[in-house]
Amino acid sequence: MPIGMSAKKSLRKSLKNRKSNVSFKNKLKTIIKKFLVKPSDKGLREVTSVLDKAKKKNLMNRNKVARMKSQMSKKVGQEVVAKVVKKKPAKKKIVSKKTVKRTAKEKMSK
Repeated sequence: MPIGMSAKKSLRKSLKNRKSNVSFKNKLKTIIKKFLVKPSDKGLREVTSVLDKAKKKNLMNRNKVARMKSQMSKKVGQEVVAKVVKKKPAKKKIVSKKTVKRTAKEKMSK
């Protein structure tokens, strides 16, 4: 048993965190099992969401999460994965040469 105040507090904290982590991991396992029984795009979204949360909470390594997401997406199929994992194109700001020259002249005149 811990003797000091800080040791007692860390024991309380670790027990509380363990309870939370175990319940989250059980939730993750049930969602994955449910998905594996009947793969669908809605299920894939749910699984990826929970896996990302596990990575954010440091319950799973980022490589393990990436591997699991890849395996789950293979179960569903390519056409569904394209819908679920849509990447937004990066917006590029187009600057013409005239505006660059104009701003340079304005800076020099000040």
